[in-house]
Amino acid sequence: MCRNIRVLHNFEPPATEDEIRAAAVQYVRKVSGSTHPSAANQEAFDLAVEAVAEATRVLLESLVTKAPPRDREVEAAKAKERAAARYGTS
Repeated sequence: MCRNIRVLHNFEPPATEDEIRAAAVQYVRKVSGSTHPSAANQEAFDLAVEAVAEATRVLLESLVTKAPPRDREVEAAKAKERAAARYGTS
């Protein structure tokens, strides 16, 4: 999985359209192997991003969980701690 794609499920407030679209763009970039498609491929790239974003919306709306919603700030702090331990930064 691409490291830039973040978990979007079970957050309060729910994932925004911008977060869903950013994840879709990252996915399409990874699969296509291109961060900036050529003019000839731009339409296909854009259509793929929209399709992935829609599939992501449907998925997130369909998922159910009994776990309490996560807090973005708490999760960001945990990620910072993991990065500091992994890379030896403070």
